[in-house]
Amino acid sequence: QVQLVESGGGLVQAGGSLRLSCTLSRRTFYAVAWFRQAPGKEREFVLGIAYNGGITYDGDSVKGRFTISRDNAENTVHLQMNNLNPEDTAVYYCAAGPGAGPGDRYEYWGQGTQVTVSS
Repeated sequence: QVQLVESGGGLVQAGGSLRLSCTLSRRTFYAVAWFRQAPGKEREFVLGIAYNGGITYDGDSVKGRFTISRDNAENTVHLQMNNLNPEDTAVYYCAAGPGAGPGDRYEYWGQGTQVTVSS
């Protein structure tokens, strides 16, 4: 069993930055990914990272603006979000599972953290 806790969300103006953190309750070799869900929309894969640091993207919506990193010694995964725009407003979740891709199965989920970007 792995618990995940997200932090770092908040309100930011368009063009600003936020850094989200996902703290895991114990060391795991599982991949960790960030998802987001905006009101009235389906949950969307953002970025994933394997234990060895390999990164998985899905599309171009966050490429060049968001980066994911992992500190295995601290059991944390970070999502650095730059040049935010109102379309990035969503609840952001981190999840852990055997694979790091958008179609992989994720066994453990955090409670989510709200990110709101004002125009």
